[in-house]
Amino acid sequence: MAGRAEVALVIKGNAYGHGIETFGPLAESLGVRTFAVGSADEALRARSCLARDTDVMILSWISQDELEWAIASDVSFWVFELGRLRDAAEAAARVGRPARVHLELETGMHRTGLAANELEEVAAIVRAGAIRVEGTCTHYAGAESEGNFLRVQSQIETFRTRVHQLAEAGIAPGKLHTASSAATFLYPETRLDLVRVGIAAYGFWPSQETKMRLLLQASDMRHPERWNPLRRVLRWTTRVIAVNDVDAGEYVGYGMAYLTPRPQRIAAIPVGYYHGFARALSNVGQVLLRGRLCPVVGTVSMNVTLVDVTDCPAVETGDEVVLIGSQGRREISVSSFGDLARILNYEVLVRIPPEIPRVVVD
Repeated sequence: MAGRAEVALVIKGNAYGHGIETFGPLAESLGVRTFAVGSADEALRARSCLARDTDVMILSWISQDELEWAIASDVSFWVFELGRLRDAAEAAARVGRPARVHLELETGMHRTGLAANELEEVAAIVRAGAIRVEGTCTHYAGAESEGNFLRVQSQIETFRTRVHQLAEAGIAPGKLHTASSAATFLYPETRLDLVRVGIAAYGFWPSQETKMRLLLQASDMRHPERWNPLRRVLRWTTRVIAVNDVDAGEYVGYGMAYLTPRPQRIAAIPVGYYHGFARALSNVGQVLLRGRLCPVVGTVSMNVTLVDVTDCPAVETGDEVVLIGSQGRREISVSSFGDLARILNYEVLVRIPPEIPRVVVD
């Protein structure tokens, strides 16, 4: 079943925090023609900024009230239960054009998907003519971890069996697609007609284990510490809004989370847990200022964070602050940011509010 696969770029979660309206057209200009979103509201945003002939596919949630819009707007969507398939057929009859669906098959993740004993009824509904099967798919339960190897292998075999069942029922499966970013890297046999690339498209690894497994397969091992074929595209910055001198023995910020051990200069930045700069980074986080790592001090509040710039005395109001990215020779990666807050890189990215402007700089 393996072959040359088309890339479906996953832009759910506001394009993993990068902004659908910013990242979508940029990727489209580079040749991407299929995009996957998480819900109908994201599909509406994608439709508003992408070319009409670019395919938009909804991976998850679409309400009853949104089916007719999706069909009329030529948006395809996953179907993972019989009720939704029947609803789609009825909505298609009302709109007067077929519903473009991807049949998600249950293969062992036990989250969403059509069961084996439902496929005959699926075939009957499809044969009635209101449904056009654009693709047949499944999702792997943790392809980024070696611990799930046997489970993923079982899912691969089950998917093949279920596709054969559909074929026997007279249903052409359309484009076959199962691979996420991790599966695309680690399981070549899952690169079918389409691969759904998410986190890797933004330059981030699905897991460090994925990176290490690929590193072991890399042909050039002369500098393994530099090996990374992915290039991150996100740089998150803000500006200093105030700088204050604080005497030794003073509490900084809310409560008594930080007591100055010496006279210190404290800079305030207009970012807090509302913006995805986690409260867990209180007294442990770092930012970059004038090319130096400066520690977060005190409790991260909703809209303001305080930073110790005592050892970077030239800091002044208006200076650039890097929360994620490089400045000079230093870098704060999403992984290091997430490790300090004990959250996944996925979660760090999607927590950045959509109201913060995304600007294409290169």
